[in-house]
Amino acid sequence: MTTSPTRASSEPQMTPRAWGLLLVVCGALFLEGSDIAMLNVAVPAIADDVGLSAGSAHWVISAYVLGYAGFMLLGGRSADLLGRRRVFLASLAVFVVFSALGGFADADWVLVLARFATGVAAGFMTPAGFSIVTTTFPEGPLRDRALVVYGAVGAAGFVLGMVAGGLLTTASWRWVFYAPALLGVVLLAAGARLIRPDEPRTAAAGGFDVAGSIAVTTGMVAVVYAVIELGESRDLGDTWLPLAVAALLLVAFVVIERRSRFPLLRLGLLREELLPHASLAGLLFMGAFFAFQFAVTLYLQELRGWSPLEAGLTFAIMGLDLLLAPLVTPPLVRRFGIVAVLTTGLVAAALAFGRLLALGDDWGYLDLLPSLLLVAVSFALVYGPLTSAAAEGIAETEQGAAGGVVYTAFQFGGALGLAVVTIVLAGDGTSAVALDDYRRALWVPTVAAVLAVLVGLAAAHRRRRAEVAVRLP
Repeated sequence: MTTSPTRASSEPQMTPRAWGLLLVVCGALFLEGSDIAMLNVAVPAIADDVGLSAGSAHWVISAYVLGYAGFMLLGGRSADLLGRRRVFLASLAVFVVFSALGGFADADWVLVLARFATGVAAGFMTPAGFSIVTTTFPEGPLRDRALVVYGAVGAAGFVLGMVAGGLLTTASWRWVFYAPALLGVVLLAAGARLIRPDEPRTAAAGGFDVAGSIAVTTGMVAVVYAVIELGESRDLGDTWLPLAVAALLLVAFVVIERRSRFPLLRLGLLREELLPHASLAGLLFMGAFFAFQFAVTLYLQELRGWSPLEAGLTFAIMGLDLLLAPLVTPPLVRRFGIVAVLTTGLVAAALAFGRLLALGDDWGYLDLLPSLLLVAVSFALVYGPLTSAAAEGIAETEQGAAGGVVYTAFQFGGALGLAVVTIVLAGDGTSAVALDDYRRALWVPTVAAVLAVLVGLAAAHRRRRAEVAVRLP
């Protein structure tokens, strides 16, 4: 992917309007990334005020994840068929309305319902925004640069959301809902001006796979619900029914897609280019990150006695990703290629989490700092290149579907990482969580990151084979 000086000088540059469009879509992704992170800090205050029991408080977050992951594939294909601008702006408007409703809620059922609707809106908004980026910027250095910025802002949402959540909760937990709604209104106004109008839909593109949509959406909701329940109950016997329902629905989805004239998801897409590698690596990487963040947050608050704000500020240094990604990642991608940079970032994550296996009962900020910096580096090298790899070589008419696939993997990975680390951390549940439990729990992100490295190496092998095949007569 090295570029000659002549070609580099003739490459199109980012116009002010293109930068404005990118910032709008990045802002929406930041909303999505920060939403769960802020709620992680605010949930105890919300539960006390609204009257949620300890056993059901997690649904403030889980309802969002259910809607988000369950509707992502439908959202991605809807963007391809109905218009990316139309779907993006409509879902952003729904996100704003229900986020504000969550802030006004005084009953637990209203809050959980608002969270589910917000998650559904994010399930449509995120793949639509992703496909707006990949279809606005041509494949090559310009798209890579745009996706690096896009990924950096999205990753910053996961990190800075905890800090923002701590600050907003000190004023009132309701601001955790009001602040995203206000930012969303600004993004709506800017997006209406900057995002190019949708092209007219052709008759062939207008077919919509209703049966496939119902099967995959219900199936994904069942899968994520089973994972959430597994993390809560730590008993596989409690999840066999939703898992069986999910399996039946997803098998039905495959059968429907093979017979459908207008499939929601062309099954061959799952084998094309680097999309399968990017999706699996993303699932493992996000699972590792959420498991790491959850375990370390509990360690700081439960074992070390730090406040939620102090724990949130600890992760603020990882926001360096927002500076590193646009400055460092694009030249590295041009020099070494997407897959090499992505794999290097996954190695950095494995080192960061592996170092924490030696966690002590008196570790402070300076002890955690090397791992936090490595996580910032890994996000800078992974998130943008990973989304670039997912989009590379995919037809423009299927960019929304590709975005739906990769971001579904992200969300499912996060839910799975949280469930597994919760089970491991709780142990037999008969005694208080001790230092050895935290050390054992940190094997979860470490193993997941190592597996992600192996996926990266497999992607590199596939890329080399493809290059050799092209060179052969």
